[in-house]
Amino acid sequence: MNSHLVLTSLKNNVFTLTLNKPESRNALSVAMLNEITAALAEARSNKEVRVIVIAAAGPVFCPGHDLKEMAEARKNGDKGQKFFEETMALCSSVMQQIVNHPLPVIADVRGVATAAGCQLVASCDLAVATEDAKFATPGVNIGLFCSTPMVALSRNVARKHAMHMLMTGEPVLATDAVRIGLINKAVAVEEMDTELEKLTSTIVSKSAVVLKIGKTAFYQQAEMNLADAYNYASGVMVENMLERDAEEGINAFIEKRAPEWQDT
Repeated sequence: MNSHLVLTSLKNNVFTLTLNKPESRNALSVAMLNEITAALAEARSNKEVRVIVIAAAGPVFCPGHDLKEMAEARKNGDKGQKFFEETMALCSSVMQQIVNHPLPVIADVRGVATAAGCQLVASCDLAVATEDAKFATPGVNIGLFCSTPMVALSRNVARKHAMHMLMTGEPVLATDAVRIGLINKAVAVEEMDTELEKLTSTIVSKSAVVLKIGKTAFYQQAEMNLADAYNYASGVMVENMLERDAEEGINAFIEKRAPEWQDT
């Protein structure tokens, strides 16, 4: 699927989804959100895809929602309420699709990610950014607390760091974003492609079925109390042990050879 809003490509089992409306700084309009949904579904249906990368064209990764689109909706008879409800539901759905996607999803951030754009980064399983990238939840500056970005943000960084971002609206530099756990790594611009290739190739080399089991289990147990989490995770370990790739991986380790995954 390719359009003027979202571009997709597949190379070396890596599916890249590129936000492609730099003239609006890749704002998450309704159309953009719908095309992200379609692209994620495309990746899910293609058995060649092992990893998803979300990138963006231009100097800004994503500023969040399209505020011009929202301002226009205020002209409706209900002052935009129906549009706002539908937009927030759609955006929340996209973020949950990323978390619930069976494949690992990596954010490739080169530029600024704010509000729902920061939420998009926080929703991805992993995130790598250039050293000049910045992150913020600046809604408070325009009278709109970043409540939905808060959901993803608060599940990635410690509370006081999250509250500082939410209450001040101040930007966080990439190096600080690493320190607080919002992203995994900040690298020089010229090293970004190499870093992403290294990360994606490492993940591609693993068993797809094992990664799917592990990703699902990670997010499930994170919402449980300690006892329930251990009970659930123990069951997952048993399920995983019965998979063909677990048998192959353990035997390969014992026999000191490279495993041959069948993704089963």
